[in-house]
Amino acid sequence: MSQPAVRFETPFEATQLDYPAGHLALGISIYADRAHLRSQLVEDAVAAGFRLGANGPVCDLLEGVPTGQNVTALGEVVLIDVPVVDGATLAALSRIDIRAAHAGASLVVSTSIAALDDVFGCLDQSGAQILVAPSRAERVIALGRVLAAMPRGRVRELSGEDRLTLLRLTEQVGQIAERLDRMSGPGMATGIGTGGSPLDSRESSAFRFEAPPSAFVGADEGSARLVRATRPPLPDPRLVRQIIRQRQLRARFFEGDLFADPAWDMLLGLTAARAEHTRVSITSLCIASGVPPTTALRWIGQMTEAGLLERVEDETDRRRAFVTLTEKASEAMARYFVDLGREAARLV
Repeated sequence: MSQPAVRFETPFEATQLDYPAGHLALGISIYADRAHLRSQLVEDAVAAGFRLGANGPVCDLLEGVPTGQNVTALGEVVLIDVPVVDGATLAALSRIDIRAAHAGASLVVSTSIAALDDVFGCLDQSGAQILVAPSRAERVIALGRVLAAMPRGRVRELSGEDRLTLLRLTEQVGQIAERLDRMSGPGMATGIGTGGSPLDSRESSAFRFEAPPSAFVGADEGSARLVRATRPPLPDPRLVRQIIRQRQLRARFFEGDLFADPAWDMLLGLTAARAEHTRVSITSLCIASGVPPTTALRWIGQMTEAGLLERVEDETDRRRAFVTLTEKASEAMARYFVDLGREAARLV
């Protein structure tokens, strides 16, 4: 006999989820100091098919983590809202990040632009999703990404029926996000990169890095041995900064969304910084992207997975971290500007 489906009420309409009672529910714990927001997060998580575990103010989480509470006791997903942070909050986030990484749990942490650098510095182990002043739809999308990015090993352990249930839940979370998006009106940033889907798995990166053929030369005719060509120097940072200024100037005359290209804007900014021997914080990089911070963070995540960007810890302060180009990305940018040639300055 098939088990009855569970029906959840959403803020926009009653939605029927084909989710068998007591079957495959991912546990989720929610911590937020703002009671109305916590209630909203609970409502959306339950509507998405998660099994609600602990939920309460952030102080409950702070009290639980130092005493050795295992992350798995909180559930497979931990949703935390910390728009303002202090030393105790950051220490707790760091501990739960480490434990989540060991347990394979997923963290979704929302914060403010003012606290972004501190929060980013604490979350370096678990691959946490960081949201900056997110809309309700962005939070729902983040839950959908958790479902879509479940470890393959776990998915293989599921029965065929369970896998179909998981796919239906993922699709329904996307529908919830779209409806919430429409309710919020046009122009609301959803935090999705160009051409991307809110439910794309983290493995399906939008970027594919391949070394250009010119990066290699044959050692001799007919030999399979390849020797890397001499790496060209990085471009003059003044030229790169001029290109950036010219790109930003367009927003004075046209809608900025027409030219949104966060990946390229971040690559340009990081190229200039590398040539200037300066470091770039996560907040500065988000600003340089020209898109909302949550959107920028998703692009940064994809570019990191693609081997274009990397995180660099601050040697003098372990609580801080910066973002830089990888060696491969740096070389690719250098070769790009070489190909532009001496006429590059006239192109801007």
